[in-house]
Amino acid sequence: MIGRVFSADWLKIRGKGLWFLVFLAPAGLLAMQGLNFGLRLDYLKEQYRADLWGGLLDNLSEFVPVALYLGAALLSSLMANVEHQTSAWKQLLALPVSRTAVFLSKLLLLLLLLACSCLLLSGGTALLGLLLGFGEQPVPYGKLLQLSFAAYAAVLPVVALQLWLSLANRNQTLPVGLGLTLSITSLFSLYMPKWVPLIWPYLAWSGAKPWLYSAAGLLLGLLVLLPGALHFARKDVA
Repeated sequence: MIGRVFSADWLKIRGKGLWFLVFLAPAGLLAMQGLNFGLRLDYLKEQYRADLWGGLLDNLSEFVPVALYLGAALLSSLMANVEHQTSAWKQLLALPVSRTAVFLSKLLLLLLLLACSCLLLSGGTALLGLLLGFGEQPVPYGKLLQLSFAAYAAVLPVVALQLWLSLANRNQTLPVGLGLTLSITSLFSLYMPKWVPLIWPYLAWSGAKPWLYSAAGLLLGLLVLLPGALHFARKDVA
């Protein structure tokens, strides 16, 4: 059942700008760090000479949560608007599929889009490092994947919340505004206690036990998902 709904959702996002955002986020982060290192290459290579790749990854890690929070908000909103703007909810929910399947299908699509963006960031970071001449040191493939996907797991509570708000509200001001607020606030998350979920994506990279924050994100994401799916199943969104 979910497979058929997912196939329909996959077709609906064609030409809606979602894939543009998927590519834009990693491209923007890589361009920013390419400019940063390109303008100060000799100085930064001297500063990070013991671990060139670590220096590049540390510089990128500060902005990965920002991109994930903002990306989750914008992608969720665009996906929801496909139904809201065409008033297609009545037709969709009249089909012999459960509302829970509809909600989970859109969640899976959102997670897939974000995962593609994370994969592009990891691959693009490897390419950027090689272009900057870091190939003299071994490429840390594990760290490249951790940079994106550890934070990806840690932001799942916000991903579930953003999708819930976007699907439940025709007016997207609240979910988009929340996403903008969280993305900007995440820049100052280092000053927050470790139990605040907003800092988890950063700690999933730099914390003493990074896996702990990714696991916490997964668990809390599931806890947010349950009431979101239940609310969507009962709410009149047509």
